[in-house]
Amino acid sequence: MISKVLLGTVHSFRYLGVHITQDLSWSCHINTVVKKARQRLYHLRRLRDFRLPSKVLRNFYSCTIGSILTGNITTWFGNSTMQDRRALQRVARSAERIIRTKLHDLYSIYNKRCWTKARKIVKDLSHPNNGLFSLLRSGKRFCSLKANTGSLRRSFFPQAIRTLNQNST
Repeated sequence: MISKVLLGTVHSFRYLGVHITQDLSWSCHINTVVKKARQRLYHLRRLRDFRLPSKVLRNFYSCTIGSILTGNITTWFGNSTMQDRRALQRVARSAERIIRTKLHDLYSIYNKRCWTKARKIVKDLSHPNNGLFSLLRSGKRFCSLKANTGSLRRSFFPQAIRTLNQNST
């Protein structure tokens, strides 16, 4: 016996810790990440007030705040808005002021992780996406993927190919 159940639509849902919205924008996810990271800044301030060494504060930042800010960064950072990127960077700059040391900016972390992940895919011939990384005839540069939309141009694979090509020269 089959019963009919009406399903409603939802604006967003959380899957594996990533908030996915109906319009596929990353603002909901980034707002959640920023809110969670700001809450952790309180603990960083308290540790600084206890006069812990900056090495310990930096380690605490990378474990509790940096890991939140950069979790799945290769998935969402490329298609995030400038407003969302600024919000993320403000949290990182607040942590810099608390720790009183320079931290890596999120864009350089994103580029490094794209490059690292792309290198792993290229080296693993059994990876399902290995075929997307095809070399040009010169054998030194990778062929760019055809991207008709800005959203696709800013996604992981075209960005990873650009990063590999920039680092190969």
